[in-house]
Amino acid sequence: MKSPLNSYCLAGLLLPAAVAGRATSPDVYPTPQGKGEGPWAAAYQSARALVGQMTLDEKVNITRGFKADNICAGTTGSVPRLNWPGMCLHDAGNGVRAAELVNAWPSALHSGASWDRNLTHQRGLYMGGEFKGKGINIALGPNAGPLGRTPLGGRNWEGFSVDPYLSGQLNAETITGIQKAGVIANIKHFIANEQETYRRPYFGVEAASSNVDDKTLHEYYLWPFMDGVHAGVGSVMCSYNRINNTYGCENSKLMNGLLKGELAFDGFVMLDWNAQHNLNSANAGLDMLMPMGGNWGQNLTNAVRNGTVAEARVSDMATRIVASWYLVGQDNFPVPGIGMKNLTEPHELVDARNPESKPILMEGAITGHVLLKNTNNTLPFKGKQKMLSVFGYDAALPETKNTDILFQLGYYSSQEMAQAVLGTEAHFDQAARGGTIISGGRAAATAPSYIIDPLNAIQQRAMEDDTWVNWDTKSFDPPVNPASNACLVFINAISTEGWDRDGLHDDFSDGLVRNVASKCANTIVVVHASGIRLVDQWIEHPNVTAAIIAHVPGQDSGRAIVKLLYGEADFSGKLPYTIAKNESDYAVYKPCGLAHKGDTDPQCDYTEGQYLDYRAFDAKNITPRFEFGYGLSYTTFNYSYLSISAHGVRKCVSTTLNELWEVVATLEVSITNSGAVAGHEVAQLYLGIPGAPPKQLRGFEKLGLQPRETGKATFELTKRDLSQWDVVQQKWVLHAGEYKIYVGASSRDIRLTGKIVISG
Repeated sequence: MKSPLNSYCLAGLLLPAAVAGRATSPDVYPTPQGKGEGPWAAAYQSARALVGQMTLDEKVNITRGFKADNICAGTTGSVPRLNWPGMCLHDAGNGVRAAELVNAWPSALHSGASWDRNLTHQRGLYMGGEFKGKGINIALGPNAGPLGRTPLGGRNWEGFSVDPYLSGQLNAETITGIQKAGVIANIKHFIANEQETYRRPYFGVEAASSNVDDKTLHEYYLWPFMDGVHAGVGSVMCSYNRINNTYGCENSKLMNGLLKGELAFDGFVMLDWNAQHNLNSANAGLDMLMPMGGNWGQNLTNAVRNGTVAEARVSDMATRIVASWYLVGQDNFPVPGIGMKNLTEPHELVDARNPESKPILMEGAITGHVLLKNTNNTLPFKGKQKMLSVFGYDAALPETKNTDILFQLGYYSSQEMAQAVLGTEAHFDQAARGGTIISGGRAAATAPSYIIDPLNAIQQRAMEDDTWVNWDTKSFDPPVNPASNACLVFINAISTEGWDRDGLHDDFSDGLVRNVASKCANTIVVVHASGIRLVDQWIEHPNVTAAIIAHVPGQDSGRAIVKLLYGEADFSGKLPYTIAKNESDYAVYKPCGLAHKGDTDPQCDYTEGQYLDYRAFDAKNITPRFEFGYGLSYTTFNYSYLSISAHGVRKCVSTTLNELWEVVATLEVSITNSGAVAGHEVAQLYLGIPGAPPKQLRGFEKLGLQPRETGKATFELTKRDLSQWDVVQQKWVLHAGEYKIYVGASSRDIRLTGKIVISG
């Protein structure tokens, strides 16, 4: 597919600081029509044939939502005359929300910590199968935004990583998995939707404006969306926030210029639920409204008749929607919403679970755990344990999982969150002290068939091993039996859509850890965290012998941690973000707010550019507590024999999309398991691009190796991986110079180095 980059270059630059001191987003019209080339060709042929038979009213009908006899988050209109049934849309990227007889999958952040492409693809495939089984045509995920500009972001756990490369790779794998199952994936939220604070207009205050320069937008925030489009995603969701002072779902520069122009996106753009939009959003590139008709409906029909919106634009909207339907084979699909019924009313049970998914659920739960500390090989446990003591609110099962709002929004363990009203200021306990957490809250929450909590799983193992178990999941300063082989302390950090977090740790949980450690010489801390959680209050305590970030593993949480503790599985997770020593170490810490009392126009200036997380730590020479990509194993790995084969690449300007995906260099490295047990290593490739952050992730490969076995990690660098966005030429440019190569076990544990020289 030879598509010109930025054919629609009218006012091509995004201007973060206009002459008048206000960021602006220029107009880009008209909307590029879907081409239907490559993998889309057959789908477009079928869609054009069907849409060509529709009346104007029928075409308008499928671009909006209607009430239906189901609990789908949204249901499009249908065209009964042509036997087109419409579509059910439902949350979200971590599994089917608020439904029965589905599974609670590991959340995206947990999968991000696995750094496992294949497992992430399998997660998407089986998760997609559950959406299909319930009659859900469009899964509202995965998430490429927020990436995590602020570590306090309430929805960071819905995405895979703060790093755009890692995020992009795993978004692509998820998309191909979901769509292979016959369900349309929806990558969101487009774009720079990086905080919950002032995310939408409420009570006379506009949504925050993410003021992003053109280079940063392309090289950081657009990066994972580009991977999603390249993977063939069927739909994109525009975001609530403003970008350079234009709302995301009214922003023609973003939808027409970037998405449908530069990226040649052939699918459809969907409104986030009740997001700010207007009639002209249709001309700006928006294709579908949710959950109802909003400013369209009859208004859109009238606009066509009076010439405000061309009928060709409406035909393109309908064609894009129907083409996505054909692309994934939904001309053979269950009745939309057939398994999505009100759980408090009589209904037939529709079981969407596949028994073959059980190993994927379990492996996914295991691989997102990251071992931070393991003094003197405290873990794994050596044989049967005579006595274990378990402490902390997060060890136990929540009190309820039923059909109520706590179930619908994933607030089993933090009931106070269910009382908060969207758009109002609210502050929550950073710890969900009502029980263990398996996900974050609201739209991307999951619906577990069951929850195996850590204490229950430990009790089951104790029954087999004849272990005596003490437990106290309530006390702040519990008594400790000093004869315990180990004391396990379970704490958590919860977050939710709708509100950003108040901090990255809480005093109760940190105090609990210190209190137990003061009485137990072998204290193991397990943190279930839906985001970054600082550990400096206790990580260096001599009696804290092991520490684990357990993220949000889904319904098999307890079983997974027991397998890891007893060495039946190996720790292979790596941090998909940086854990700092102090909050102030992050380049951006708090979400932006109002400039002064009475301000109604919040402005968020992204002046840090791409220098976020490890890129900023490296550039400023700040020592983190645990760096991006860090994670211990029960074995050790040696790196050797780095080979670099560059394919005669020279300085160039990419003028087509295809050129950007050309492989220009191949690197290989040998990795040997030098320990005594089998394990998995994530080899990471970082690139030092001249004039850019010191290191940027540009490759990773996960290898499973037996003791003394050597494997080979292979990295392919594309032209895109080495290029930078030129804001003047409005093209990707590969500059001449020396490109440093770093290969290692984390962003700071570099084992081998090399270079690629690009000639002029």
